[in-house]
Amino acid sequence: MRVLLVNDYAVPIGGAEALFLLLRSELRERGHEVRLFASRARPGGLEPLSDADGFGTTSRLRTLVQTVNPAASLSLRRELHGFRPEVIHVGMFLTQLSPAILPLLRGYPSVYHIHWHRPACPLGTKMRPDGTLCDVRWGRACRRDGCLPRRDWFPLMAQLHLLHTWKDAFDVFVATSKSMRDRMTTEGFGQAELVWNGVPPAPRRPPLTDPPTIAFAGRLVPEKGPHLALEALRILSVRFPDARLLMAGNGPEGARLERLSTELGLDDRVTWCGHLPREEMERRLSAAWVQVVPSRWEEPFGLVAAEAAMRGTAVVASRCGALPEVVREDITGLLFPRDDVGALAACLGRLLESRALAERIGGDARAHALASFGMDSFVDRMTEIYKLARRRHGDQSRRRTTSGSGMPGCFA
Repeated sequence: MRVLLVNDYAVPIGGAEALFLLLRSELRERGHEVRLFASRARPGGLEPLSDADGFGTTSRLRTLVQTVNPAASLSLRRELHGFRPEVIHVGMFLTQLSPAILPLLRGYPSVYHIHWHRPACPLGTKMRPDGTLCDVRWGRACRRDGCLPRRDWFPLMAQLHLLHTWKDAFDVFVATSKSMRDRMTTEGFGQAELVWNGVPPAPRRPPLTDPPTIAFAGRLVPEKGPHLALEALRILSVRFPDARLLMAGNGPEGARLERLSTELGLDDRVTWCGHLPREEMERRLSAAWVQVVPSRWEEPFGLVAAEAAMRGTAVVASRCGALPEVVREDITGLLFPRDDVGALAACLGRLLESRALAERIGGDARAHALASFGMDSFVDRMTEIYKLARRRHGDQSRRRTTSGSGMPGCFA
């Protein structure tokens, strides 16, 4: 099967980007002909790993480009004419490629893989600047609640309007979790197919040794809750004077978090690892007794929780978004209420005081990850989705032929 993957970025800067790169490799190993189309934008200065690309930018023009990017549409049209894919699998496209690509998809079986809240929220988080979760539809509330400055509000509202106008270009919607599927249904995307993300296989970590260690891995941004890990460690420091915290990741909150660590008297307990290549991250985090995922937003999946489970590490996560789907409470990890640092510290304390419990939960977590989040299962499910898209597209084409109607293709 000829499959064209389409994504804003072709660099491993996040879970969705890494997943698309891995999916390309896995599909090729199964004999499919696969190409990845992405923007030429280089976040972090990384070199794109795409097979074909279109215009993209990380400059201040990005708000306008992600609303309508005609240059990327023209590049995609050339790729479609040259490659002639049998199915198009679209991931993230609202931060670079823009909805202007959508009319081009109407002639092909197409899948929209919804990885985050961006189709329903211009920030992608459904979280207001004051930290509260947002449960209202995008529109005037985005300006009223301070989520967007005036200069960005109009173009991003126009972007979401174009998306919802042209979303019929897709034959199948895919959600990464049950909670994400419910969210997209309320936003008018119909009944999405559920496909949990796949996690690359990893060797089981070695037996736990002292000192008792907590790990955090993720972008250092407010919605990921890294400050909660620091505050919980301060609470635990009395009971567990040897406890340590590994902080893996970088982001705009990095400097503020390091200042907070100093204010809390934790400088000799926290190791700041920065952004790590995957193999190095697996090696560093394999020493953790527990991995903490204190997310404050409704995680669309919770990839770092699944990766920790695959490693055989117990997980303590907030009861938010899809995390309760990934972490089975009291079996593969522990859950705590969003933003409740006292409850977080109590959950971590249960595991730090009992190495046997941490080992037992970690072993169950790995078994669950192998059964539910393996790459083979993920690729099997996606190939089923591709076949479904082709059937639906064929049925729709036959109905149009029968009725004698056609759909005009903008930018075609």
